[in-house]
Amino acid sequence: MVIIVMGVSGSGKTTVGRALAHAVDGEFHDADDFHPPANVDKMRRGIPLSDSDRDPWARTLGKAIGEWLKRPGVTVLACSALTSRIRQALGADRDGVHTVLLHGDEALIAYRMRQRRHFMAPDLLESQLALLEPPVDALVLDVARPVDELVAEIRGALGV
Repeated sequence: MVIIVMGVSGSGKTTVGRALAHAVDGEFHDADDFHPPANVDKMRRGIPLSDSDRDPWARTLGKAIGEWLKRPGVTVLACSALTSRIRQALGADRDGVHTVLLHGDEALIAYRMRQRRHFMAPDLLESQLALLEPPVDALVLDVARPVDELVAEIRGALGV
């Protein structure tokens, strides 16, 4: 099983994803680690990524998800996956892939972004929110809730 924990930057994907992977004795990956250096540089400079920037990254992740699905156990991927186009490239509709959308108050997410050290410029939050196409089949959770509650709800909903 692969669980994609998705949402805009600062929504808590990595924090929740790591905690979930730990709780289920699974494997954790962060999609940020799959970006080429040019993408990271653009985001660091506050430049939104284009579809042509995202496409190779999404294809690489889609191949990785295919490999993870062949393994026993649970793999958790923290990934923005903001658009249906990207989720399609990831293969998020494959059997064994489940999507969790972390969503919430823009002011809270912006605050979190300003409090952390990350290559994603806080100024990009607005462009990410504008780009977000919430999936219809995702488990949608409020980012204001404590991490342990979010993990427990994910586990209960997905039976892991």
